[in-house]
Amino acid sequence: MLPYKNLIIIDKKKSLPVYRQISLQLIALIQEGKLPPGAVLPSTRNLAFDLQLHRKTIVAAYETLVSENWIDNLPRKSYTVSPNLPMVRPRSYNSKRLSPFAEGGSFDFERHELIMPIAQSLTNCRIEINDGFPDISMLPVQAISKQFKRALEASASARYFGVNLDGGSSNFKTSLSSFLNQTRGIDMGIENLFTTRGAQMAIYIAASLIIKPGDKVVVSEPSYFIAETLFQKLGAELIRVPMDGDGMCTEKLENILKKDVIKMLYIIPHHHHPTTVTMSVERRNHLMELISAYNFAVIEDDYDYDFQFKYDPYLPLASGDHRGNIIYIGSLTKVLGSPFRLGYMIAGSDFLQAAARMRTLIDLRGDFIMEETISGMIANGDLTRHIQKTNKLYSQRCDFLSDEVSTELGEMIDFTKPTGGMALWLKFKPEYDLSKIIKKANLKGLAIRGSAYCSGKDAHFNAFRFGFASLNEQELAEAVSIIKKTAESL
Repeated sequence: MLPYKNLIIIDKKKSLPVYRQISLQLIALIQEGKLPPGAVLPSTRNLAFDLQLHRKTIVAAYETLVSENWIDNLPRKSYTVSPNLPMVRPRSYNSKRLSPFAEGGSFDFERHELIMPIAQSLTNCRIEINDGFPDISMLPVQAISKQFKRALEASASARYFGVNLDGGSSNFKTSLSSFLNQTRGIDMGIENLFTTRGAQMAIYIAASLIIKPGDKVVVSEPSYFIAETLFQKLGAELIRVPMDGDGMCTEKLENILKKDVIKMLYIIPHHHHPTTVTMSVERRNHLMELISAYNFAVIEDDYDYDFQFKYDPYLPLASGDHRGNIIYIGSLTKVLGSPFRLGYMIAGSDFLQAAARMRTLIDLRGDFIMEETISGMIANGDLTRHIQKTNKLYSQRCDFLSDEVSTELGEMIDFTKPTGGMALWLKFKPEYDLSKIIKKANLKGLAIRGSAYCSGKDAHFNAFRFGFASLNEQELAEAVSIIKKTAESL
């Protein structure tokens, strides 16, 4: 209900009757959009009480508005703003007033642009290739609902609403730390675990604590573009190290370290984004030696480690002896789906205390109920069963798409079948302009929205991520067919 006591000002010294002052001010509220068509007005008794007037005065004001068709009187119900009001009444009122927000303000602010290598303006799509997202239809809805109801009931009888400086729900941290130790071999306690609303928040907080303007930060070439943009926003000077089939070229990294002081390395050893490459054992060992010798901070982004299609996956770098220099970041979003914003950070306790204090600037409490929900799913095995089920499905879809791509697009592209994850990295030969393929494929009902590196400084890659996890085999086959026909027509 609007604060009519403050919005309607009565001046009894005016010659204009009080009831008419009220009706005119209500008309102004309607014209300004504060009382939209269909809005319910306060009862005559309540408005009379708010304005300290006799009820008959309010009745007279309302009856005037009814006679002028501004409001309707619903018998035994209420007075409501007429739902049939035209945009401009045939009266001398200013009904063309714009919202104050349409003017944009007169203060200065930074108009930051995020240049994303994704085709965002595509329309008319029958099939959408995304960046590599899970199949939301596979969610164990009943299991989630059961645990969510339990968490909601528990929160109703407890006080969990203060500022959270503990890095997350204690139950969730206990369950998650056990899960991570068992699946990733990371030797850690709950004091080394900090939860966030998605991995992106964790990257933001960690990088903000480490990077100062002018610091040199090493990234791969290509790399995860949002992380790159963040580091540059913080004032970092990016040094790019090329990728090949074995991951980041650590020999070139060593050459950089010999001549420059590096503040931080950002690396994705498993299913690298965007290329999907998994770093070889030799490169991992060399990188661990460099971390120990040169003592720089490392953010290890392990966004979809849970989806490994081999029985002997490599353990994260954070599972080795890194003397606390690695900050390990992961997410359950890739396991459950984009609506679930659950990320985490593993690091030394002092660093996480600083991270917790920083998080209060953007998020005071965290998502306690969802953390408790997933904690219950970890404890009873539902999460592990879901991962096993989807891992099997995604492995089948990866095999199917890889065969389709090899058969139908083999002459046009270079690609290596990944050992896990949710996407293929398809690199087109120079004669097939990916930017043109994307536009023409859209006309045939295919939207390519996976990260596309085919313009600007990344034009030479002429490649994109083909997310397969959320598409069935029929959709995958049709998408490949459209890409083939489109490329052939160039």
